[in-house]
Amino acid sequence: MELAAGRVNKTFAGILAAGSMIAGGVGIWAAHANASGAVHAFTSRVFVSADGIMHPTASGMEAVAGPDDITALHHHIFVGFQNGVGPQGQASTTGNTDSTVVEFTLTGHEVRQWDVVGKADGLTADPLDDRVIATVNEDANSSIYLIDPVSGGQAVHYRYDKALPSDGGTDAISVYHRMVLVSASAPGTTGSAAPRSKYPAIYRVVFHARSHVAKIKSLFGDEAKARVANRTGGQQGMRVHLALTDPDSNEVVPAYAHRFAGDFMLTSQGDKEQIFVTGAVSVYPALSVLKLSDSVDDTAWPSGSKGAIYTTDNGANTVYKITGPFKRGSVYVADTPCDANGAPSTCPGPGFTANYLGELNPDTGVIDRVHLHGPAVAAQGMLFLP
Repeated sequence: MELAAGRVNKTFAGILAAGSMIAGGVGIWAAHANASGAVHAFTSRVFVSADGIMHPTASGMEAVAGPDDITALHHHIFVGFQNGVGPQGQASTTGNTDSTVVEFTLTGHEVRQWDVVGKADGLTADPLDDRVIATVNEDANSSIYLIDPVSGGQAVHYRYDKALPSDGGTDAISVYHRMVLVSASAPGTTGSAAPRSKYPAIYRVVFHARSHVAKIKSLFGDEAKARVANRTGGQQGMRVHLALTDPDSNEVVPAYAHRFAGDFMLTSQGDKEQIFVTGAVSVYPALSVLKLSDSVDDTAWPSGSKGAIYTTDNGANTVYKITGPFKRGSVYVADTPCDANGAPSTCPGPGFTANYLGELNPDTGVIDRVHLHGPAVAAQGMLFLP
């Protein structure tokens, strides 16, 4: 299985965008023509619906709900269902305080599940240690869990060794050169509003098994210096101070990507920026910032012409599988207009659509919509499997 190094089993999918949109919404389709003029469509279908997947609560069995992050390990897919829990761990409307990580076969059959206390936000696989890592509570009161799918035992809870210096929570996770890197999400939730130079954007996490403590150390901060990466606009190479207010998803860029190959990448969702870190294992990593045309969540680089993308749709309570011809090394994103800073409180709305799959130009930062044949998909967490 060819996947990106680092966030190995969280390499996200992409789909070629070059086609037309049929008015009417649900019946949208896309295609691109190959050299012979043949047209290939990209198709979406339901992989898993949360309906009927139950988990235990204090008041009885409840259906899981709200799929968010997604990863894969040993040819099985893992999805975090948030079950209505709030971003600081607040109970759902039914009094439930647990999210559920569910393991599926590649045909969509449930294998087993693990409940974790809090809202499950980040989820990734660490294949070298045969484990799945999950963070809970993206805004505050955050902690982290280790899951061993091989033994099938309970999720092991780790607390951070100190109060998070970002005054927020934790979210996405990548494994990069054996380092566990976690986004310092929602900075300033319990303190001064972001950005602040003292707020970390990324934590390096080290687990201590005996004490069940996860030690954290900042990789770089919300106001670190970076060079502009956009090759349009006349600012390429200029040094700027970041002003991150929404560190969110992160990935490791695969070696076959057309740009930023091998870098660690953080997406600051509300700020419409992606920050690429060269030499993240060094004392002084170099940062570049790509300014985007829209807010995005997960990012994917397909590794070949065949495969499938699995994407969660939180609102539809569904995980979708998308098939079609892929272009190696192209960049695809879950475009999230309603998560941009300045989006209206009532969203979707005029000028702010629901989430969609987009193709990102890594030179300009411009995102174009990708159209699909099949159910409409409000993409969020994404996983590409060759």
